Amino acid sequence: MTARAWGQAAEHTDGPSVLLGALVPLTRPGWAEAGRHLLAGLDLAVREVNDAGGIDGRPLELLVRDTAADPERAAAAVDELAGLGVAAVVGEYHSVVARAAAARADALGAPFLCSSAVLDALTEEPTEWVARLAPAQSRGWRIYADFLLGEGRRRIAVATQPSVYWASGTRVLRDHLASRGGTVVELDAHALGPEALCDALVEHGATALLLLVGHPEPAVPIVRAVRGDRRLADLLIGAPAGQPEFGEWAAALGPEGAGIPFLRYLPERFGPLGERVRKELRERLGEAPSFVAFEGWDAVTVLAEVLRSHGTDRTTIAQAWPKAAVEGTRGPIRFSRTPGIGVWQWTWAPIQVVDRDPTDPDRFRPLHAG
Repeated sequence: MTARAWGQAAEHTDGPSVLLGALVPLTRPGWAEAGRHLLAGLDLAVREVNDAGGIDGRPLELLVRDTAADPERAAAAVDELAGLGVAAVVGEYHSVVARAAAARADALGAPFLCSSAVLDALTEEPTEWVARLAPAQSRGWRIYADFLLGEGRRRIAVATQPSVYWASGTRVLRDHLASRGGTVVELDAHALGPEALCDALVEHGATALLLLVGHPEPAVPIVRAVRGDRRLADLLIGAPAGQPEFGEWAAALGPEGAGIPFLRYLPERFGPLGERVRKELRERLGEAPSFVAFEGWDAVTVLAEVLRSHGTDRTTIAQAWPKAAVEGTRGPIRFSRTPGIGVWQWTWAPIQVVDRDPTDPDRFRPLHAG
């Protein structure tokens, strides 16, 4: 699926649609389940905007493009959507893909509100055209490192694959832990099979293994190997990138996938708005919504308010990022400039470290908040 239109006009809206482009991973090798949740949040918000009268009486229409986790495909989609006259582009889950989309949006002068990607360097240079809802990787992963230290885990191993995203995360962890008595050793998940990786963990005396790798391969085989190795019975397995958030993880690993802490961008408790949206999303998805679904809803809701208040001209939209003030599902959303980050950033979305309860893998346990 490469193109799709969502968010039909409510009966009381009229006039030409205000077009909103959406970048979503819907097919492999993209994380399609994350894409499905993201799209559910985007679509629900579009329909609610239209039920409330649209954008000054005009319906909001979502033009969806499947990125399939391909940066070149995402950049081409931004080109196409800009040519179709979208007021702005929204979405994307994968950080490396979002970076390509942000670069193209900046070059074209097309506003892009990134919902879910966390890579700090979303753009090479500061830009007025791009804003982001997800917290920057440096913030979230430092909070995760503090959780590890609080658990007494100081000898950290990371199983990693070549990627700007994984390399950035490793650097954040190493820098933060080094000043607090922790160490990080990198293990190449491509060069080492699961059994050899277990041997390396024993050799290094690791007290925690972080999965900075793709799902299901090689994450699932690594978890199974570590869980089955008696030498590693006391080892904590972690996944800061959030792989255990989704049902595919639980379906693949069952009880073996529980007790693996990960980062989740949700508050400890929802307010009335978040609770209402949570129920709506659950009905649409047929399962508990992930934090990615809430990011999608918040992104469209922010853009709708900007469009109502400042109009549909692209330059005006980009100029409105620092003026936006919107109540989101996870708290009040405002954008500001953050040192070291070249885009307008919501500072900050709530961050939790959670895991799946080993006694009930469908239940999430909050372990730490930042």
